[in-house]
Amino acid sequence: MTQKNIYKELLRLGGPILVGQLGMIAVGFADNIMVGHYSTAALASASFVNNVFNVAILACIGFTYGITPIVGRLFGAGRTGDIGASVRVGLRINILYCFIIMAVMTMLYFNLGLLGQPEELLPLIRPYFLISLAGLLPITVFNVFAQWSYAVGNSKMPMWIILATNGMNVLGNYALIYGNWGMPELGLVGAGLSTLAARVAAPVAILAIFFMRRCNGAYARGFRRIDGPHEEPRSSMVWRTSFPVSIQMSLETSAFSGAAVMAGWLGAIDLAAFQIIVIVGTLGFCIYYSLGAAIAAKVAVASGIGAEANAHMRRIASAGYRIMLALMTLSSIVFALWGKDIMGAFSNDPTVVAAAGMLIVPLLLYQLGDATQITFANALRGTGHVLPMLWIAFFCYLVLGLPSTYLLAFTAGLGLWGIVLSFSISLFSAGVLFLAYFVRATGNRSSKRSQNH
Repeated sequence: MTQKNIYKELLRLGGPILVGQLGMIAVGFADNIMVGHYSTAALASASFVNNVFNVAILACIGFTYGITPIVGRLFGAGRTGDIGASVRVGLRINILYCFIIMAVMTMLYFNLGLLGQPEELLPLIRPYFLISLAGLLPITVFNVFAQWSYAVGNSKMPMWIILATNGMNVLGNYALIYGNWGMPELGLVGAGLSTLAARVAAPVAILAIFFMRRCNGAYARGFRRIDGPHEEPRSSMVWRTSFPVSIQMSLETSAFSGAAVMAGWLGAIDLAAFQIIVIVGTLGFCIYYSLGAAIAAKVAVASGIGAEANAHMRRIASAGYRIMLALMTLSSIVFALWGKDIMGAFSNDPTVVAAAGMLIVPLLLYQLGDATQITFANALRGTGHVLPMLWIAFFCYLVLGLPSTYLLAFTAGLGLWGIVLSFSISLFSAGVLFLAYFVRATGNRSSKRSQNH
């Protein structure tokens, strides 16, 4: 495959994922604008819960990512029946893992008062936390089947489901936050219930498509087939590929969630401003993620093509990074030119908007690190060499990231500006190490070893 064709394939697969991500960004913007205009306290409470729950959500989503290289290799080899069986095993293990995460979050719920958040926010935080907890299982189920769809080259189907449920979420927000269309005015709880309804609708839709569409018949039959002797090896493979990715994404998000807790120490105004900068920064993350998912899927398929696999995987990652740099440049231009205008839409409190507007520079500084780490974390995920992701994430996000956040914010006295600036340190360090390990995993020595096996 020529380099030009690689660009086309990445854009073909990543394009629909990008559209779906942009839809999610639009909903995130609309959600936070509605909550922010309802009250600053509601926005600050949503900031805390969303940032804490991002760890749990990305732990569950990250665990589903282990399915991509497994399905991608089977798809490259034309083994459609085995794909369905692997999805079934992956679904079962992912649901079990989700229950474990839910148990951890339940324990956290009973200790919310120990996290140092403003006392007046706790009555808003608690019910919103419980509603978010209920959404973890549908998120897990949907993403298991979304990863299957991406790995077999069909990224449009999850895109349409995401867009449809996003529209449902926005309408629900409008009705339930403010009490429009004869519905009760529920404020932040209304936003949570609307999001939960959309999250439940997504897996219902994708399950119906998986089992009822004729073109997916081979996958559905494989899903129903019970392969006694093969169940344990499949389960073991899913755990080996899923768990490191889940922990890597959880640790990355922990850096942001820890930063949200520290922002809460600065007060409700700073916490609300932090929520605005995180939501605006999500524009870049989701754009990079869409291409990252395409890179992982294409690398996974390439890993099954034989002796030329390593060279082809490096070409895919190289092409993907060039596209990623172009997307990063575009995102940075948008942030630099219109960032303050975008932030002004999220709150009618001028103090909050002014505090958020001061964070444009550190927001721009961490975009390169974010784009780099997403590219090569996904490339490494596609190869199936996922264990190094564990120690890289632990070192960069916990050992390096959280202490630098505290030092810059409090020891250096930079406050909220220092909190956001610290992201550039952890993200860029992770990106460099993911790149180094991807090069190592696809080097000549790895190639010879894989051929010997």
